[in-house]
Amino acid sequence: MLRALPTFLLVLLALVLVLPLLAVGASWLQWNAASAQILREMATTVLPEYLWVTVKLAVMVGIGVVALGVPAALLVTVFDFPGRRTFEWLLLLPLAMPAYVTAYAYTDFLQFSGPLQVWLRTTFGLEGRLLPEVRSVWGAAWVFAFSLYPYVYLLSRTALAERAPQLMEAARLLGASLPRRVREIALPMARPAVAAGTALALMEVLADYGVSAYFGIQTFTAGIYKAWLSMDNRVAAAQLATLLLALVVVLLWLEQRAQRRLRFVGSATARANSGDARPIVLHGRRRVLAWVLCLLPVLMGFVLPVLFMLRPLAADWSVLPWDKFLTWAWNSVRLGAITAVLAVGAAWFIAYSVRRAPDALRRSAAQLVSLGYAVPGAVIVVGMLLPVGWVQARWPESGVGGWITVTITGLVWAYLVRFVAVALQSMQSGYARVPRSLDESARMLGAGGLVLAGRVHWPLLRRASFAAALLVFVDVMKELPATIVLRPFNTDTLAVVANQLARDERLGEAALPSLALVLVGLVPVILLSRTLRSDKR
Repeated sequence: MLRALPTFLLVLLALVLVLPLLAVGASWLQWNAASAQILREMATTVLPEYLWVTVKLAVMVGIGVVALGVPAALLVTVFDFPGRRTFEWLLLLPLAMPAYVTAYAYTDFLQFSGPLQVWLRTTFGLEGRLLPEVRSVWGAAWVFAFSLYPYVYLLSRTALAERAPQLMEAARLLGASLPRRVREIALPMARPAVAAGTALALMEVLADYGVSAYFGIQTFTAGIYKAWLSMDNRVAAAQLATLLLALVVVLLWLEQRAQRRLRFVGSATARANSGDARPIVLHGRRRVLAWVLCLLPVLMGFVLPVLFMLRPLAADWSVLPWDKFLTWAWNSVRLGAITAVLAVGAAWFIAYSVRRAPDALRRSAAQLVSLGYAVPGAVIVVGMLLPVGWVQARWPESGVGGWITVTITGLVWAYLVRFVAVALQSMQSGYARVPRSLDESARMLGAGGLVLAGRVHWPLLRRASFAAALLVFVDVMKELPATIVLRPFNTDTLAVVANQLARDERLGEAALPSLALVLVGLVPVILLSRTLRSDKR
């Protein structure tokens, strides 16, 4: 009986974390006249537009992240020029900027009443709108491209750093020109990494709510919220969410397939000539072009948005909500800390269970739990409230709805569904560096499961646990859709307040919570940069 307890707890934990996704799929079993009418009306009116706008935005963002990420990765790995070492970590900085914060910054600076257009009209005596409307599909694609290109840059850089300089040097000795070496050696080596990075970026686009809602873009996520909140039909919203979930599953499959190809390429190139090859030194116009291609993404994705946000802070500090800022920050930190601790505990339990008995049941549980990170927050929220509604309708006296919708319980549950996968990946990576011979030696000395986990594994997994907690903490701080819907009264977070102030056109006041989120986001970026440098050494 006691031996079956860990397996029972693992299955129970996996079901709790996967329940929202299962509920979304089960919504089709609740087909009724009201939801059918809503779906028919939307299918003949706005649903084609939602699909078209989502696809168009995804295509533009995909082209943008590849155009920005691949040249940057190629330049810092294959070529040598002054400042290359600095650009290696500078190009990661946009990861610290939530996309919706970048959207607020560019809107504040480039809109009709923004400082740039006002200065142009005043200086040159012009009238009317002088720049294209920022709040458009093109504006959203701009924001996403400069916010998400680090996914492509990071994976492509890792793939190219293995053997690209050596193979390109061998091709040079065989008489191949530089353009041919780049076209026929470097780019094919990076292709699986580019595909994986692009898929990750597009999953972020599909999961977004802040940018699309703020820009008024009619994406699929907007349709889900409209069916749910405006039309008051959770079943129809869940049925729409299944379509978005299907797109996410396709992207996830493409990303995993690309990762497998990337591992194959890495293992194949690792068997290549292991001799060191010097990067190609750039001179003259090529050096200037390298600076431009590396500096442009950093400027547009991080430096300029931060400067745009700092402008209202420097102009008038009195308008900033300093008195409420500490409350918002405390709410964000509290939710992030609670979720981080629970997520690391759950991830440790799952990873330990898989390590002790890597059978099909435990591996399947870990894979199912990992799906949550790829699912948009809007889908998770809809999937959570469906079973809660069913229980509340069946047993009205239970008060389940109150437990989930007016306390932090439901909010933390949504966070765990989405972000346990982040902690699990870190814990599994940590366990991969722990030799199994230590487990066998501990068992020979009579150490049981709890002793093995506490006295052998924990000291070796402290860094992985800290990294997992930090990543979950930062993700919770930046999470917007689930927080907006499920937060209790008087529990506004930095992300929610920044969104509300920006939607009320109080962009100057939105600068303070937005910059706080950027500062928090810098921590994992700095740690990632240090990790990459240590791995390179």
